[in-house]
Amino acid sequence: MKLFFKVFSILFFFLFAWAAFLQGNDPDPYLWYFVYGIASLASIAFYLGKLRAVIGMLLFSTYLIGAFYVWPENFEGVSIGEGAVENIERGREALGLVLAAFVMLIYAVRSFVVQKL
Repeated sequence: MKLFFKVFSILFFFLFAWAAFLQGNDPDPYLWYFVYGIASLASIAFYLGKLRAVIGMLLFSTYLIGAFYVWPENFEGVSIGEGAVENIERGREALGLVLAAFVMLIYAVRSFVVQKL
């Protein structure tokens, strides 16, 4: 099981780093560099066994609140051409934050279990 979480965290380190890299054409790239950069750093900290459960829960809460904040009033999917570009962009951003929140929840729960052992 330990190997699974090591591979999981390295995989998400690269995915979050790649997501940050792709934000260069976004209207507010520095915000998203920060958002996905923190998720990448949390993934490395988890890999190294340095991520405390309380930090994982704080990140989970922050990403989840952010997802609710940016969720579009009218969700129209994530593909360009299916609706208003603004709604599509906000939907993509919200789903990225939901994914980050879910990963942080996994890190927090696993860190809590390991700390209790």
